[in-house]
Amino acid sequence: MISLKIHNKEEKWMEGYDSLAAQNKEALFLAQKGEEEYGDSQGWLDTEEWADEKRIRHLETLAADIRQNADVFVLIGVGGSNNAARSVIKALQLPDTPEIVYAGNTLSAHAMQQMLGKLEGKSIYVNCIAKNFETLEPGAAFRVLRKYLQERYGNKAPDRIIATGTVGSSLEKLCMDNGYAFLEFPDNIGGRYTAVSNVGLLPMAVAGINIRELVRGASDMQKELRERTAEENIAYRYASLRNLFYSRGYRIEMLACFEPRFRYFYKWWIQLFAESEGKDNKGIFPVAGEYSEELHSVGQFLQDGTPIIFETFLDIKEHQESFYMETDGKKDGFNYLDGKDFWCINKEAYKATVTAHSEKIPCLTLEIDRLDAYHFGQLFYFFQFACYLSCKLMGVNAFNQPGVEAYKKKMFDALGKQLEK
Repeated sequence: MISLKIHNKEEKWMEGYDSLAAQNKEALFLAQKGEEEYGDSQGWLDTEEWADEKRIRHLETLAADIRQNADVFVLIGVGGSNNAARSVIKALQLPDTPEIVYAGNTLSAHAMQQMLGKLEGKSIYVNCIAKNFETLEPGAAFRVLRKYLQERYGNKAPDRIIATGTVGSSLEKLCMDNGYAFLEFPDNIGGRYTAVSNVGLLPMAVAGINIRELVRGASDMQKELRERTAEENIAYRYASLRNLFYSRGYRIEMLACFEPRFRYFYKWWIQLFAESEGKDNKGIFPVAGEYSEELHSVGQFLQDGTPIIFETFLDIKEHQESFYMETDGKKDGFNYLDGKDFWCINKEAYKATVTAHSEKIPCLTLEIDRLDAYHFGQLFYFFQFACYLSCKLMGVNAFNQPGVEAYKKKMFDALGKQLEK
Protein backbone atom coordinates (compact mmCIF):
# COMPACT_ATOMS: atom_id res chain seq x y z
CA MET A 1 0.00 0.00 0.00
CA ILE A 2 0.98 3.62 -0.46
CA SER A 3 2.62 5.16 2.59
CA LEU A 4 2.85 8.84 3.55
CA LYS A 5 5.88 10.47 5.18
CA ILE A 6 6.10 14.01 6.56
CA HIS A 7 9.62 15.46 6.51
CA ASN A 8 11.02 17.91 9.05
CA LYS A 9 7.84 18.39 11.10
CA GLU A 10 8.58 21.96 12.14
CA GLU A 11 5.96 23.52 14.37
CA LYS A 12 5.42 26.46 11.99
CA TRP A 13 4.17 24.05 9.33
CA MET A 14 2.34 21.50 11.45
CA GLU A 15 0.70 23.75 14.01
CA GLY A 16 -3.06 23.31 13.81
CA TYR A 17 -2.98 19.96 11.98
CA ASP A 18 -4.47 17.92 14.82
CA SER A 19 -7.29 20.40 15.24
CA LEU A 20 -8.04 20.59 11.50
CA ALA A 21 -8.01 16.81 11.10
CA ALA A 22 -10.25 16.31 14.13
CA GLN A 23 -12.78 18.95 13.07
CA ASN A 24 -13.30 17.59 9.55
CA LYS A 25 -13.83 13.87 10.16
CA GLU A 26 -17.40 14.24 8.92
CA ALA A 27 -16.01 15.03 5.46
CA LEU A 28 -14.27 11.66 5.40
CA PHE A 29 -17.39 9.85 6.56
CA LEU A 30 -19.50 11.45 3.82
CA ALA A 31 -16.90 10.72 1.15
CA GLN A 32 -16.58 7.09 2.20
CA LYS A 33 -20.33 6.66 2.07
CA GLY A 34 -20.83 8.56 -1.18
CA GLU A 35 -23.02 11.64 -1.39
CA GLU A 36 -26.36 11.83 -3.14
CA GLU A 37 -25.55 15.43 -4.05
CA TYR A 38 -22.74 14.19 -6.31
CA GLY A 39 -24.35 10.93 -7.36
CA ASP A 40 -24.07 11.76 -11.05
CA SER A 41 -20.27 12.12 -10.72
CA GLN A 42 -19.23 9.33 -8.35
CA GLY A 43 -19.29 6.21 -10.49
CA TRP A 44 -15.55 5.89 -9.84
CA LEU A 45 -16.01 5.44 -6.08
CA ASP A 46 -16.87 1.76 -6.58
CA THR A 47 -14.29 0.29 -8.96
CA GLU A 48 -16.54 -2.70 -9.67
CA GLU A 49 -19.24 -0.52 -11.27
CA TRP A 50 -17.25 0.23 -14.44
CA ALA A 51 -14.45 -2.36 -14.28
CA ASP A 52 -16.24 -5.61 -13.52
CA GLU A 53 -15.19 -9.02 -14.88
CA LYS A 54 -17.47 -8.85 -17.94
CA ARG A 55 -16.09 -5.49 -19.04
CA ILE A 56 -12.48 -6.51 -18.43
CA ARG A 57 -12.91 -9.67 -20.53
CA HIS A 58 -14.47 -7.68 -23.36
CA LEU A 59 -11.65 -5.12 -23.33
CA GLU A 60 -8.99 -7.82 -23.24
CA THR A 61 -10.54 -9.55 -26.27
CA LEU A 62 -10.88 -6.30 -28.22
CA ALA A 63 -7.32 -5.23 -27.34
CA ALA A 64 -5.89 -8.62 -28.37
CA ASP A 65 -7.54 -8.30 -31.78
CA ILE A 66 -6.15 -4.80 -32.24
CA ARG A 67 -2.65 -5.88 -31.17
CA GLN A 68 -2.73 -8.68 -33.71
CA ASN A 69 -3.72 -6.43 -36.61
CA ALA A 70 -2.41 -2.94 -35.87
CA ASP A 71 0.99 -1.34 -36.27
CA VAL A 72 -0.30 1.94 -34.89
CA PHE A 73 -3.17 2.68 -32.51
CA VAL A 74 -4.31 6.30 -32.59
CA LEU A 75 -5.78 7.51 -29.32
CA ILE A 76 -8.01 10.54 -29.90
CA GLY A 77 -8.83 12.41 -26.72
CA VAL A 78 -8.04 15.47 -24.68
CA GLY A 79 -7.46 15.91 -20.96
CA GLY A 80 -9.34 13.34 -18.94
CA SER A 81 -10.02 11.25 -22.02
CA ASN A 82 -6.39 10.34 -22.58
CA ASN A 83 -4.20 11.46 -19.65
CA ALA A 84 -4.64 8.34 -17.51
CA ALA A 85 -4.02 5.91 -20.36
CA ARG A 86 -1.04 7.87 -21.66
CA SER A 87 0.56 8.02 -18.19
CA VAL A 88 0.53 4.23 -17.86
CA ILE A 89 1.41 3.51 -21.49
CA LYS A 90 4.43 5.83 -21.44
CA ALA A 91 5.67 4.14 -18.28
CA LEU A 92 4.87 0.47 -18.88
CA GLN A 93 4.14 -0.31 -22.55
CA LEU A 94 5.38 -3.78 -23.51
CA PRO A 95 7.63 -4.46 -26.51
CA ASP A 96 6.07 -5.72 -29.75
CA THR A 97 2.78 -3.94 -29.17
CA PRO A 98 1.33 -1.27 -31.49
CA GLU A 99 2.84 2.18 -31.45
CA ILE A 100 0.46 4.51 -29.62
CA VAL A 101 -0.03 7.84 -31.38
CA TYR A 102 -1.96 10.66 -29.71
CA ALA A 103 -4.38 12.98 -31.46
CA GLY A 104 -7.24 15.28 -30.52
CA ASN A 105 -5.26 17.04 -27.79
CA THR A 106 -4.10 20.00 -29.88
CA LEU A 107 -5.32 22.28 -32.66
CA SER A 108 -1.83 22.75 -34.12
CA ALA A 109 -1.63 22.25 -37.90
CA HIS A 110 2.02 21.20 -37.50
CA ALA A 111 1.09 18.55 -34.93
CA MET A 112 -1.68 17.24 -37.21
CA GLN A 113 0.76 16.88 -40.11
CA GLN A 114 3.28 15.13 -37.89
CA MET A 115 0.64 12.74 -36.56
CA LEU A 116 -0.53 11.78 -40.06
CA GLY A 117 3.06 11.30 -41.14
CA LYS A 118 3.48 8.56 -38.53
CA LEU A 119 0.67 6.55 -40.12
CA GLU A 120 1.95 6.16 -43.67
CA GLY A 121 2.44 2.56 -44.75
CA LYS A 122 1.24 1.14 -41.44
CA SER A 123 -1.85 -0.73 -40.30
CA ILE A 124 -3.97 1.78 -38.37
CA TYR A 125 -6.69 1.51 -35.72
CA VAL A 126 -8.36 4.53 -34.14
CA ASN A 127 -10.07 5.02 -30.78
CA CYS A 128 -11.97 8.29 -30.39
CA ILE A 129 -12.81 9.06 -26.75
CA ALA A 130 -15.26 11.89 -26.11
CA LYS A 131 -17.91 11.90 -23.40
CA ASN A 132 -20.52 14.04 -25.15
CA PHE A 133 -18.63 14.65 -28.42
CA GLU A 134 -18.83 18.42 -28.21
CA THR A 135 -15.19 19.26 -27.48
CA LEU A 136 -13.45 20.78 -30.49
CA GLU A 137 -10.03 19.10 -30.36
CA PRO A 138 -11.12 15.43 -30.49
CA GLY A 139 -14.03 16.24 -32.81
CA ALA A 140 -11.73 17.85 -35.37
CA ALA A 141 -9.12 15.08 -35.13
CA PHE A 142 -11.74 12.35 -35.51
CA ARG A 143 -13.03 13.96 -38.68
CA VAL A 144 -9.51 14.09 -40.14
CA LEU A 145 -8.76 10.47 -39.23
CA ARG A 146 -12.09 9.10 -40.46
CA LYS A 147 -11.40 10.64 -43.85
CA TYR A 148 -7.84 9.27 -43.80
CA LEU A 149 -9.04 5.73 -43.01
CA GLN A 150 -11.80 5.91 -45.62
CA GLU A 151 -9.28 6.85 -48.31
CA ARG A 152 -6.94 4.03 -47.32
CA TYR A 153 -9.32 1.20 -46.46
CA GLY A 154 -12.57 2.05 -48.25
CA ASN A 155 -15.56 0.09 -46.95
CA LYS A 156 -13.25 -1.74 -44.48
CA ALA A 157 -12.50 1.50 -42.62
CA PRO A 158 -15.31 1.10 -40.05
CA ASP A 159 -13.70 -2.16 -38.84
CA ARG A 160 -10.74 -0.08 -37.64
CA ILE A 161 -12.66 2.53 -35.64
CA ILE A 162 -13.72 2.34 -32.00
CA ALA A 163 -15.46 5.23 -30.28
CA THR A 164 -15.97 5.67 -26.55
CA GLY A 165 -18.85 7.98 -25.63
CA THR A 166 -21.97 8.22 -23.52
CA VAL A 167 -25.06 6.27 -24.48
CA GLY A 168 -27.46 8.50 -26.37
CA SER A 169 -24.78 10.98 -27.43
CA SER A 170 -24.21 12.16 -30.98
CA LEU A 171 -21.05 10.02 -30.98
CA GLU A 172 -23.08 6.85 -30.39
CA LYS A 173 -25.43 7.85 -33.23
CA LEU A 174 -22.43 8.42 -35.51
CA CYS A 175 -21.22 4.91 -34.67
CA MET A 176 -24.62 3.33 -35.28
CA ASP A 177 -25.02 5.12 -38.62
CA ASN A 178 -21.56 4.15 -39.86
CA GLY A 179 -20.82 0.76 -38.31
CA TYR A 180 -18.11 1.80 -35.84
CA ALA A 181 -17.56 -0.19 -32.65
CA PHE A 182 -18.87 1.66 -29.60
CA LEU A 183 -17.77 1.53 -25.96
CA GLU A 184 -19.66 3.20 -23.14
CA PHE A 185 -18.14 6.25 -21.48
CA PRO A 186 -19.49 6.22 -17.90
CA ASP A 187 -22.29 8.76 -17.66
CA ASN A 188 -21.70 9.18 -13.91
CA ILE A 189 -17.97 9.93 -14.07
CA GLY A 190 -16.24 13.10 -15.25
CA GLY A 191 -13.34 12.60 -17.64
CA ARG A 192 -10.56 13.20 -15.12
CA TYR A 193 -11.87 10.37 -12.90
CA THR A 194 -12.17 7.71 -15.67
CA ALA A 195 -8.81 5.91 -15.43
CA VAL A 196 -10.40 2.63 -14.29
CA SER A 197 -13.10 2.36 -16.97
CA ASN A 198 -13.39 1.77 -20.72
CA VAL A 199 -11.87 5.22 -21.21
CA GLY A 200 -8.48 4.36 -19.76
CA LEU A 201 -8.41 0.57 -19.85
CA LEU A 202 -8.76 -0.17 -23.58
CA PRO A 203 -5.74 1.89 -24.69
CA MET A 204 -3.71 0.48 -21.80
CA ALA A 205 -4.64 -3.08 -22.82
CA VAL A 206 -3.67 -2.41 -26.45
CA ALA A 207 -0.22 -1.41 -25.14
CA GLY A 208 0.09 -4.75 -23.34
CA ILE A 209 -0.62 -3.41 -19.84
CA ASN A 210 -2.12 -5.92 -17.41
CA ILE A 211 -5.40 -4.11 -16.80
CA ARG A 212 -6.58 -6.78 -14.37
CA GLU A 213 -3.70 -5.90 -12.08
CA LEU A 214 -4.39 -2.19 -12.45
CA VAL A 215 -8.04 -2.69 -11.53
CA ARG A 216 -7.01 -4.90 -8.60
CA GLY A 217 -4.72 -2.13 -7.33
CA ALA A 218 -7.52 0.42 -7.53
CA SER A 219 -9.93 -1.97 -5.83
CA ASP A 220 -7.51 -2.67 -2.98
CA MET A 221 -6.96 1.05 -2.47
CA GLN A 222 -10.72 1.58 -2.50
CA LYS A 223 -11.13 -0.86 0.39
CA GLU A 224 -8.29 0.82 2.29
CA LEU A 225 -9.59 4.37 1.94
CA ARG A 226 -13.30 3.72 2.39
CA GLU A 227 -12.84 1.68 5.56
CA ARG A 228 -9.97 3.33 7.44
CA THR A 229 -10.63 5.87 10.18
CA ALA A 230 -9.40 9.45 9.91
CA GLU A 231 -6.36 8.68 12.04
CA GLU A 232 -5.28 5.81 9.76
CA ASN A 233 -6.53 7.08 6.39
CA ILE A 234 -3.63 8.28 4.23
CA ALA A 235 -5.89 10.08 1.75
CA TYR A 236 -7.52 12.03 4.57
CA ARG A 237 -4.13 12.83 6.10
CA TYR A 238 -2.79 14.00 2.74
CA ALA A 239 -5.89 16.12 2.02
CA SER A 240 -5.71 17.64 5.51
CA LEU A 241 -2.02 18.46 5.14
CA ARG A 242 -2.63 20.10 1.75
CA ASN A 243 -5.29 22.34 3.29
CA LEU A 244 -3.13 23.10 6.31
CA PHE A 245 -0.23 24.21 4.11
CA TYR A 246 -2.66 26.22 1.98
CA SER A 247 -3.85 28.07 5.09
CA ARG A 248 -0.19 28.85 5.87
CA GLY A 249 0.25 30.62 2.52
CA TYR A 250 1.67 27.74 0.46
CA ARG A 251 -0.54 28.12 -2.61
CA ILE A 252 1.37 25.82 -4.99
CA GLU A 253 1.98 22.08 -4.70
CA MET A 254 4.81 20.51 -6.67
CA LEU A 255 4.57 16.77 -7.34
CA ALA A 256 8.15 15.61 -7.86
CA CYS A 257 9.95 12.36 -8.58
CA PHE A 258 13.34 11.08 -9.66
CA GLU A 259 11.79 8.53 -12.06
CA PRO A 260 11.23 9.89 -15.62
CA ARG A 261 8.54 7.29 -16.30
CA PHE A 262 6.17 9.37 -14.19
CA ARG A 263 6.35 12.29 -16.67
CA TYR A 264 2.87 11.77 -18.09
CA PHE A 265 1.38 10.81 -14.75
CA TYR A 266 2.15 14.37 -13.69
CA LYS A 267 -0.15 15.61 -16.47
CA TRP A 268 -2.99 13.42 -15.20
CA TRP A 269 -2.42 14.59 -11.62
CA ILE A 270 -2.24 18.26 -12.61
CA GLN A 271 -5.54 18.08 -14.47
CA LEU A 272 -7.24 16.19 -11.65
CA PHE A 273 -6.40 18.79 -9.01
CA ALA A 274 -6.50 21.92 -11.17
CA GLU A 275 -9.91 21.19 -12.67
CA SER A 276 -11.39 19.83 -9.46
CA GLU A 277 -10.10 22.32 -6.90
CA GLY A 278 -9.51 25.54 -8.82
CA LYS A 279 -12.81 27.40 -8.47
CA ASP A 280 -14.59 30.01 -6.35
CA ASN A 281 -11.27 31.90 -6.24
CA LYS A 282 -9.77 29.03 -4.23
CA GLY A 283 -7.41 26.16 -4.88
CA ILE A 284 -3.82 24.95 -4.67
CA PHE A 285 -2.07 25.35 -8.02
CA PRO A 286 -0.56 21.98 -9.07
CA VAL A 287 2.81 21.82 -10.82
CA ALA A 288 5.38 19.08 -11.41
CA GLY A 289 9.10 18.72 -10.85
CA GLU A 290 11.03 16.31 -13.08
CA TYR A 291 14.12 15.43 -11.10
CA SER A 292 17.01 15.32 -11.17
CA GLU A 293 17.03 17.51 -14.31
CA GLU A 294 14.94 20.32 -12.85
CA LEU A 295 16.95 20.48 -9.65
CA HIS A 296 19.18 22.75 -11.74
CA SER A 297 16.29 25.18 -12.35
CA VAL A 298 13.22 25.00 -10.11
CA GLY A 299 15.38 23.49 -7.38
CA GLN A 300 17.06 26.86 -7.03
CA PHE A 301 13.69 28.58 -6.57
CA LEU A 302 12.54 26.05 -4.01
CA GLN A 303 15.74 26.46 -2.01
CA ASP A 304 16.12 30.23 -2.13
CA GLY A 305 12.99 31.75 -3.68
CA THR A 306 9.65 32.93 -2.35
CA PRO A 307 8.27 30.25 0.03
CA ILE A 308 4.92 29.69 -1.68
CA ILE A 309 5.39 26.04 -2.72
CA PHE A 310 5.11 22.81 -0.77
CA GLU A 311 6.48 19.63 -2.27
CA THR A 312 5.07 16.12 -2.52
CA PHE A 313 7.57 13.49 -3.66
CA LEU A 314 6.69 10.18 -5.29
CA ASP A 315 9.21 7.49 -4.37
CA ILE A 316 9.55 3.85 -5.38
CA LYS A 317 10.66 1.56 -2.60
CA GLU A 318 11.71 -1.59 -4.43
CA HIS A 319 14.96 -1.89 -6.35
CA GLN A 320 13.64 -2.98 -9.76
CA GLU A 321 16.47 -2.25 -12.22
CA SER A 322 20.24 -1.83 -12.05
CA PHE A 323 22.97 -0.29 -14.15
CA TYR A 324 26.46 -0.22 -12.71
CA MET A 325 29.07 2.46 -13.35
CA GLU A 326 32.35 1.16 -14.76
CA THR A 327 35.61 3.04 -15.18
CA ASP A 328 37.01 3.73 -18.64
CA GLY A 329 40.49 4.32 -17.24
CA LYS A 330 40.39 8.08 -17.79
CA LYS A 331 41.00 10.65 -15.02
CA ASP A 332 37.71 12.56 -15.07
CA GLY A 333 37.11 13.26 -11.38
CA PHE A 334 34.19 10.82 -11.12
CA ASN A 335 36.06 7.81 -9.76
CA TYR A 336 33.93 7.96 -6.63
CA LEU A 337 31.11 6.49 -8.76
CA ASP A 338 33.04 3.36 -9.80
CA GLY A 339 31.06 0.21 -9.04
CA LYS A 340 27.96 2.09 -7.93
CA ASP A 341 24.49 1.25 -9.23
CA PHE A 342 22.60 4.11 -10.89
CA TRP A 343 19.54 3.07 -8.87
CA CYS A 344 21.49 3.78 -5.68
CA ILE A 345 22.94 7.04 -7.04
CA ASN A 346 19.44 8.21 -7.95
CA LYS A 347 18.10 7.24 -4.52
CA GLU A 348 20.84 9.23 -2.78
CA ALA A 349 19.97 12.25 -4.95
CA TYR A 350 16.34 11.93 -3.80
CA LYS A 351 17.33 11.68 -0.13
CA ALA A 352 19.64 14.68 -0.34
CA THR A 353 16.97 16.75 -2.10
CA VAL A 354 14.30 15.95 0.48
CA THR A 355 16.68 16.84 3.29
CA ALA A 356 17.68 20.14 1.69
CA HIS A 357 14.21 21.24 0.56
CA SER A 358 12.49 20.31 3.82
CA GLU A 359 14.71 22.79 5.66
CA LYS A 360 12.97 25.56 3.68
CA ILE A 361 9.47 24.34 2.75
CA PRO A 362 6.97 21.63 3.82
CA CYS A 363 7.79 18.32 2.13
CA LEU A 364 5.86 15.05 1.95
CA THR A 365 6.68 11.70 0.34
CA LEU A 366 4.17 9.21 -1.02
CA GLU A 367 5.94 5.87 -1.33
CA ILE A 368 4.87 2.90 -3.47
CA ASP A 369 6.47 -0.54 -3.42
CA ARG A 370 7.18 -0.75 -7.16
CA LEU A 371 6.32 0.81 -10.50
CA ASP A 372 3.82 -1.55 -12.16
CA ALA A 373 0.19 -1.74 -13.23
CA TYR A 374 -1.04 -2.69 -9.76
CA HIS A 375 0.50 0.39 -8.16
CA PHE A 376 -0.69 2.69 -10.93
CA GLY A 377 -4.19 1.49 -10.04
CA GLN A 378 -3.53 2.36 -6.41
CA LEU A 379 -2.21 5.80 -7.33
CA PHE A 380 -5.23 6.62 -9.51
CA TYR A 381 -7.73 5.74 -6.80
CA PHE A 382 -5.69 7.33 -4.02
CA PHE A 383 -5.37 10.70 -5.72
CA GLN A 384 -8.99 10.73 -6.90
CA PHE A 385 -10.26 10.08 -3.39
CA ALA A 386 -7.77 12.50 -1.83
CA CYS A 387 -8.75 15.20 -4.33
CA TYR A 388 -12.42 14.70 -3.47
CA LEU A 389 -11.58 15.08 0.23
CA SER A 390 -9.34 18.07 -0.32
CA CYS A 391 -12.09 19.85 -2.23
CA LYS A 392 -14.57 19.12 0.55
CA LEU A 393 -12.19 20.58 3.12
CA MET A 394 -11.70 23.63 0.94
CA GLY A 395 -15.43 24.05 0.35
CA VAL A 396 -15.59 23.56 -3.43
CA ASN A 397 -17.38 21.08 -5.70
CA ALA A 398 -14.81 18.52 -6.87
CA PHE A 399 -16.81 17.44 -9.90
CA ASN A 400 -17.85 20.49 -11.90
CA GLN A 401 -15.72 22.76 -14.08
CA PRO A 402 -17.68 25.94 -14.82
CA GLY A 403 -14.59 27.95 -15.73
CA VAL A 404 -13.76 25.70 -18.67
CA GLU A 405 -16.93 26.77 -20.47
CA ALA A 406 -15.90 30.46 -20.61
CA TYR A 407 -13.24 30.03 -23.29
CA LYS A 408 -15.34 27.49 -25.21
CA LYS A 409 -18.20 29.93 -25.71
CA LYS A 410 -15.89 32.64 -27.04
CA MET A 411 -14.08 30.15 -29.29
CA PHE A 412 -17.30 28.68 -30.70
CA ASP A 413 -18.67 32.17 -31.30
CA ALA A 414 -15.51 33.06 -33.24
CA LEU A 415 -15.72 29.85 -35.30
CA GLY A 416 -19.41 30.36 -36.11
CA LYS A 417 -20.88 27.44 -34.15
CA GLN A 418 -24.45 28.01 -33.04
CA LEU A 419 -24.76 26.93 -29.42
CA GLU A 420 -28.02 25.55 -28.12
CA LYS A 421 -29.77 27.78 -25.60
